[in-house]
Amino acid sequence: MKVAVRYYTKTGNTKKLADAVAAALGVEAESVETPLNEKVDLLFLGSSVYAAGVDSAIKEFINNLDPSMVGAVVNVSTAALLPSTYNQVRKLLEARGIAVKQEEFHCRGQFHALHKGKPDEADVAAAASFAKKIAGAE
Repeated sequence: MKVAVRYYTKTGNTKKLADAVAAALGVEAESVETPLNEKVDLLFLGSSVYAAGVDSAIKEFINNLDPSMVGAVVNVSTAALLPSTYNQVRKLLEARGIAVKQEEFHCRGQFHALHKGKPDEADVAAAASFAKKIAGAE
């Protein structure tokens, strides 16, 4: 199975998860600034919540995705308050005709003093395990 990992982060929280997912699957996590130039079965897309929404960088990446290059997207997210970015990301992807897996990985992210130390080592390990399970690499 061919996989790729793309992410956007402002604080480093989502990068921690993206790096763990990528390492577990033997690929490199790349910023959403790096376009997806090869066809993949699964794209793990890491995002987080800023002011109750996904960042414009995620929206731009999704708008530039070629639907024929992606079998399905797996949402990976962090947030201090909201439950996840899943619904927002799903809407954007489905509007482009890109399938989204129902399974997602989400954990709390540190925001100032809130959720200090998150994502922690347990969250990072859980993200790696989740990625292997979804990609059938366990």
